[in-house]
Amino acid sequence: MVSEQRSSSHDERSASSNTEPETALETARRQLVRAGSNLEIDDAILERLRHPTAVHEVTVPLERDDGSVDVFTGFRARHDSVRGPYKGGLRYHPDVTRDECVGLAMWMTWKCAVMDLPFGGAKGGIVVDPKSLSADEKERLTRRFTQEVRAVIGPTVDIPAPDMGTDPQTMAWLMDAYSMQEGETMPGVVTGKPPAIGGSQGREEAPGRSVAIVTRETCEYYEYPLSETTVAVQGFGSVGANAARLLEKWGATVVAVSDVNGGIYDPDGLEVAAIPSHDEEPEAVTRYAEETDVDRLSNAELLELDVDVLVPAAVGNVLTEDNAAAVEADLIVEGANGPTTFAADAILEERGIEVIPDILANAGGVTVSYFEWLQDINRRRWTLDRVHEELEAEMIAAWDAVREEVEDRDITWRDGAYVVALSRIAEAHEIRGLWP
Repeated sequence: MVSEQRSSSHDERSASSNTEPETALETARRQLVRAGSNLEIDDAILERLRHPTAVHEVTVPLERDDGSVDVFTGFRARHDSVRGPYKGGLRYHPDVTRDECVGLAMWMTWKCAVMDLPFGGAKGGIVVDPKSLSADEKERLTRRFTQEVRAVIGPTVDIPAPDMGTDPQTMAWLMDAYSMQEGETMPGVVTGKPPAIGGSQGREEAPGRSVAIVTRETCEYYEYPLSETTVAVQGFGSVGANAARLLEKWGATVVAVSDVNGGIYDPDGLEVAAIPSHDEEPEAVTRYAEETDVDRLSNAELLELDVDVLVPAAVGNVLTEDNAAAVEADLIVEGANGPTTFAADAILEERGIEVIPDILANAGGVTVSYFEWLQDINRRRWTLDRVHEELEAEMIAAWDAVREEVEDRDITWRDGAYVVALSRIAEAHEIRGLWP
């Protein structure tokens, strides 16, 4: 499956050694510059795309269950809306920062464009450990945050969705708080809601499903039958578990999965369907290891397994300059947002390891969010079969568009995805112009 090493120079992708992890914003900006070199785009447009349109920082006070009050910081970064309303997730995590939100918002812009969706990119978050919150505290925090950002979100303005530390219930609280203040029920203000209040069938598993679809298409492209393909998945949450289960169903052999506590490995293949995801049963991978005869390994060791396909589907910055040389997989399909640093990307490219970028692979989430948004504004409901059929068609169309650029320009899959996305965004900016 390993492709021939490309002859183009990779000097511009070199990164100096740095003990500090690369931020999402640094990675996104370097990728933008790299992609811009493959296209004839006005420098002024590239400069505009290096910066967010706005970043809203808010203070979110929370009354705890014991009556005490804690104050948290929240962000909503809006990157670009030239093709449509801002769209992006809302995460609750102790490591949320302004720059992380901006970088992730940039990736959302590219992701929506590569899928040809009429959205721009946004991202938000609250600096909080969601495990430290009771259900009631999480609800109060969400409702107060909604009030703080109410002026900058809306069905035609900026549409949040679930992310790390948030879920359909979080989106339900956000929708209700927004609707109560607006005086009418407005399900289109968020996506990823429960179906009972306007959510779409198939939304929660959509990112994992798209990862599986893209893996299948790429393996077929490189003439690698799924029945002979071994897969390792780091992160057994919604994305990783759904991708692993679908790939197993289609004939692949999933030999390793992991959660926050570490992973399990069986060279003959795991029974993935028997392992609850982290969302279904936290730390189930660890319990499965204790109950069965499988090998234990760390998350770091999983990344270096000799497998055909590696799916990093946990968190960002797991493939770095320090471990990229030890990766043994032939193909990497990014399930998480930003799992590969800029420096690691250069090393993997030099080694001929194909990397299918997150802005294509996990774009099923925003694509089904688009379907949900359409259902909400049209007050129509789609069946699960229709959602699956529409997602399959959209993912294959996007994959084909990227493949054509990869073949025509002899560039990497990440560069191909950026060429597709930036071409569409640049055209929109050129047509709309710059407000004086």
